[in-house]
Amino acid sequence: MSKKSILWFLIVSLLMISLIAGCGPKATEAPAVEEPEQEEEVVEETEKLSFYFLLKTLSNPFWVSMKEGIEAAAAEAGVEVFVDAMNSEDELSGQLDKLLTAAGQGYDGIGIAPISPTNAIEGVVAANANGIPVVNLDEKIDADELAAAGGYLVGFATTDNVAVGANGAGYIIENTEPGEVAIIEGKAGAVSGENRKQGATEAFTEAGYTIVASQPADWDRNKALDVATNILSQYPDLKAFYCANDTMALGVQEAVENAGLADQVMVVGTDGIPDAILSVSEGRMSATVAQDPAEVGVVCFNMLLDAVKAGNPGSLDAEPAFQYVDSVLITIENAGEYLE
Repeated sequence: MSKKSILWFLIVSLLMISLIAGCGPKATEAPAVEEPEQEEEVVEETEKLSFYFLLKTLSNPFWVSMKEGIEAAAAEAGVEVFVDAMNSEDELSGQLDKLLTAAGQGYDGIGIAPISPTNAIEGVVAANANGIPVVNLDEKIDADELAAAGGYLVGFATTDNVAVGANGAGYIIENTEPGEVAIIEGKAGAVSGENRKQGATEAFTEAGYTIVASQPADWDRNKALDVATNILSQYPDLKAFYCANDTMALGVQEAVENAGLADQVMVVGTDGIPDAILSVSEGRMSATVAQDPAEVGVVCFNMLLDAVKAGNPGSLDAEPAFQYVDSVLITIENAGEYLE
């Protein structure tokens, strides 16, 4: 066979082999493994809520304690909170100005402890107009005046102040015989003070005591000192004072001691502030009816948070949430439990 014939034979053979291979069954391809779709992690980023609380003043430990309660509740809930207050309880228009400003600053919720039952109403209405839920702390806003102005609240918490006054007077009644007593009121028109006065007046009257004086001292220690000094000079047989707050009670106690009547005249205060509890523990003031302002702050904060989470700004037709916070009588027997 010639070289040329051999070459053709090889080429034809190779072509035949290729054709045979091409006609054979194809290898089965393994099915593609579908990779599970990775679920996108959806992180719901909740915009941090921001609340504004406006109290009466921080010159009184009662309101400082309430501020601390609000801030503790806010920290636990992860809510930004700004707690504001006035320099004194005489700044009615200044408090309204602060509230009006806050109503336009985009807060998610607002809390207000008004200086008077009516001074903050315009600010509440402004917050309502902006869809901001509002809660009322301790000093009650006049509900009728608020509704007449078109305003509303989502919550209110306070102490039962009528019971507080009755409790304070009751301690005097338990420890004296019927005689002459006096009441030192708060600021004229303030609902909390008026309610305490009412509770004390009813208790004294029912027990046969004579209320020889019932005068406001504007929640102020020095004013209470002056008022009590005048009362003691007019009524030397006085048996006791019931005071609508402890700041005034400390001034009254000073007047009693200045007059040399510490063994004759009892002084009972309200709020349970540290200086008053110390005075009670030392046997000077007779007692104080302690409120729990920190708890009032916590309760109102939670009311506001619930309203915001529920998308509830309140309405004229809806009743606001309401809660009383308990009080406790502190005497020399239990004062040690409450000393800081």
